[in-house]
Amino acid sequence: MSGTEEPETGGGRHGLPELIAERRAKAERLRDADPTAFPYSFASVEPITAILAAYDHLADGEETEETHRVAGLLQARRGSGKAAFLDLVDRSGKIQLHARADVLGEEAFGRLSTLDLGDLVGVDGAVLRSRRGELSLRVDHFQVLAKALRPPPDKHHGLSDVETRHRRRELDLIASADARKLFADRAKIVSAVRAYLDGEGFVEVETPVLQPLYGGALARPFTTYHNALDRDLYLRIATELYLKRLIVGGLERVYELGKDFRNEGVSPKHNPEFTMVEWYEAYADYEDEARRLEEMVSAAAHAAGYAGQLDFGRPWRRITFQQAIEERTGIDVLAHRDVEALRAAVAALELEVQINGDTWFQLADDMLSKLVEPALLQPTFVMDYPVELSPFAREHRSREGLVERWEAFAGGMEIANAFSELIDADVQRERFKAQRRLEALGEEEFQPYDELFLQALEQGMPPTGGVGVGIDRLVMLLTERESIREVVLFPAMRD
Repeated sequence: MSGTEEPETGGGRHGLPELIAERRAKAERLRDADPTAFPYSFASVEPITAILAAYDHLADGEETEETHRVAGLLQARRGSGKAAFLDLVDRSGKIQLHARADVLGEEAFGRLSTLDLGDLVGVDGAVLRSRRGELSLRVDHFQVLAKALRPPPDKHHGLSDVETRHRRRELDLIASADARKLFADRAKIVSAVRAYLDGEGFVEVETPVLQPLYGGALARPFTTYHNALDRDLYLRIATELYLKRLIVGGLERVYELGKDFRNEGVSPKHNPEFTMVEWYEAYADYEDEARRLEEMVSAAAHAAGYAGQLDFGRPWRRITFQQAIEERTGIDVLAHRDVEALRAAVAALELEVQINGDTWFQLADDMLSKLVEPALLQPTFVMDYPVELSPFAREHRSREGLVERWEAFAGGMEIANAFSELIDADVQRERFKAQRRLEALGEEEFQPYDELFLQALEQGMPPTGGVGVGIDRLVMLLTERESIREVVLFPAMRD
């Protein structure tokens, strides 16, 4: 099935147009027969799982007269004659409804019997446990809340086509309790990240999404045009430079959790629109921020109920950039600061993957990405990068030519990046000039020269540690998903 076809729905011998026509006719009959159908609200609804938990003690065949109100989607129907069993699903779970003509009355029972799978219904009734042991709700009263004009995905087979699941996420959520749980877990992870930072005294802020000059990462931006200002603007690729300006302004601990945009390819680890949290902390360095990341990820894993094979307990493994590559390849990249010499060393390995880069440090970075990263399964900090790869990181306090930067990896992918931040305006100016030279060489990904940011640094910036964490990748890690498309509600898709 292609992504543009209708999902499988168990429509039987009828085609989809005929099914839709039948359902429209039923909707009209419901409006005529029931003035309360399709109300504006249905107040005091309880989550299904709360009811299931509260009455877990009921014995088989036991009934109560304690009434509750639920609402959700009709997923299945069984029975005949004067009794019917229906499965009602809400965001939290599923409950069986027990409907009887002698309780509802013949007319109401008849209307209930004509409802279609996928219809949204509100129900009032008493809790009981069936003789077969299933906790149920006796239907004392019901209201049709909305008519599904299209049939839902098949209950048993769901959506078999991956592209349809991603393109029509609402159908995926209807069909799959696992999908609903995944995005509830994502919300818990995001809440845990915020709670950790709020609890550590950070102030959540909002900086521009539309920026006159993009920066804070090496990536191609999306460009747009503002009519009133008569100028190009860019969707931000990072929040870094604005957040550092807030550190200069005296907001000593700040963070922003929101969307960034990079005009790059789509892959299992990349989506052009993605969610990041960046935080900056005065009077801290990259070692302090490594501890913070360990604590924050541990809190997020706990919130999501992570029970996989990764060990997020402190401390995570630490290894240098040079050591990480040498362990996998035998090549000391810091001893090959010549592009041709490094190319020759890589060629001698006779690798199956292509290592790219026009400079020695780009080659080294590609080696890390393609040869080292996939093997970093347990949480690991790769530390102390070449200065050429890190225009905003502070020079290493003891190793010339390196900066105090780490990237955190787990599950074979990068999840975070951090620096002891560069605070010297003059050094930053030289780094910007070096990026201009990359631009002159035709590089597509470079850091534009940002004079306003330099002037902010000239006001005086305290020693600062900063971190960026990919929320989508963190969710992938903690929910054990293989693709970013699984954890983004509406990922970017080709036509």
